[in-house]
Amino acid sequence: MYYLSKALFFPPVSHADSDGILAFGGDLSPERLQLAYKSGIFPWFNEGEPIIWWSPNPRMVLFLDELIVSKSMRNILNRNHFTVTFNQNFRDVISHCQQVKRDGQTGTWITNEMIEAYCKLNELGMAKSIEVWQNDQLVGGLYGIDLGHIFCGESMFSLVSNASKVAFIALANQLKKDNYRLLDCQVYNEHLESLGCREIERVAFMGILSE
Repeated sequence: MYYLSKALFFPPVSHADSDGILAFGGDLSPERLQLAYKSGIFPWFNEGEPIIWWSPNPRMVLFLDELIVSKSMRNILNRNHFTVTFNQNFRDVISHCQQVKRDGQTGTWITNEMIEAYCKLNELGMAKSIEVWQNDQLVGGLYGIDLGHIFCGESMFSLVSNASKVAFIALANQLKKDNYRLLDCQVYNEHLESLGCREIERVAFMGILSE
């Protein structure tokens, strides 16, 4: 297992263990975070833990042509109950992702340090958000890292039913229009699978990332 120093360095992702853990330590500076995402690596850790860097195998992704929008979801979108904006309220989105309680979780991995680090990346144009509004209130959204041909989704939230799905679908459709290769969703869950995401081998993901 690698323990990172102040040097701006990551080991090859092939050195990650079977759980996807690659390294511990380092920092959340903009330079390190940019290097991490461009190298197929992301931080994921709980409050009070050292920074843990991951590169899972397999990797959960959405190929944009494979997006699944259910009939019921199409009906919701057609009713225009929601308004979607892009990158207008990044700090509010990431703060809601931190605060919204999730089933089966007692806390959040989005620490205050993480919020400040990603807000700096937003100022640099690398981290971006998608906001979903209802009656002029922010009710859902997601944020992630924009690599120009891959968008690395980090977290999403809903304050009302289906708001996070609206954000995800809007993002996927916009990425497809802009000729992105895929939407990175990191690790498997059933909700993502229902939207068309699937797992691919890490080596395949790294090949697309390096294009």
